[in-house]
Amino acid sequence: EVQLVESGGGLVQAGGSLRLSCAASGFTFEDYAIGWFRQAPGKEREGVSSISSSDGHTQYADSVKGRFTISCDNAKTTVYLQMNSLKPEDTAVYYCAVGKDGLGPHDPVYEYDYWGQGTHVIVSS
Repeated sequence: EVQLVESGGGLVQAGGSLRLSCAASGFTFEDYAIGWFRQAPGKEREGVSSISSSDGHTQYADSVKGRFTISCDNAKTTVYLQMNSLKPEDTAVYYCAVGKDGLGPHDPVYEYDYWGQGTHVIVSS
């Protein structure tokens, strides 16, 4: 059974950092794109970042460029999102998702095939 499990969320003050993890169960990330998305209360889900497991190409939403970094472990079973200089507007439920290689954070959410359950990030001002 394919599963994605996010962890690492929590409450942090503005300017702080968190590292989110997305662990794959039942498969590896080989030949997939892995994306991070977030959804704030009352807002649509938006893409944050993505990484290609085949060539390591990374993409970011403009709102997080220079602050967030996505990476994948060598075993291609865990993807991380290092979030620095967090702002209150980063508060959301963060989800990881897997889709065909080449997808990015700007692609429609329905293009992604598998989703995790989400992890909450709250940034206080």
